[in-house]
Amino acid sequence: MAAVHAVNAAAFPTEAEADLVDALREDPSAWLPGLAYVAEAPDGSLAACALLTRCLVAGEPALALAPVATAPAYQRRGAGQAVVRALLDAARLRGESLVLVLGHPEYYPKFGFVPASRYGIRPGFEVPDEAMMALVLDGSAAVARGTIEYPAAFGV
Repeated sequence: MAAVHAVNAAAFPTEAEADLVDALREDPSAWLPGLAYVAEAPDGSLAACALLTRCLVAGEPALALAPVATAPAYQRRGAGQAVVRALLDAARLRGESLVLVLGHPEYYPKFGFVPASRYGIRPGFEVPDEAMMALVLDGSAAVARGTIEYPAAFGV
């Protein structure tokens, strides 16, 4: 997992996201085997990585998409988008119903994310409304309303 750590460290200004992945991997209540994906570059190196971990909304299970990282040499070339799409498909196949992301409001809507506030979902801290987003994977399931409870590794 050193390659995943390295991509996260290179993709962000600090190693905080890389350390977050390491901490989430050690948390059995958050880590979901099979929901951490990578995209390989043509040379076999790691181009992008992303993961979904367990969080709760008003005590009901949901998923948190974070972090999503792309190695600088592969940014804006589709690697990050490919890994996110694959993860969301995997979550659907597992029967998950809700994914949350705190991210760029220009990027995540292409996957179907909308402001979480439309569903009555909010984080327990201040963020711009358009940056906290939700994607309902199973429209037949009721969507819990309330505050997001992140795993302890997020520090919020």
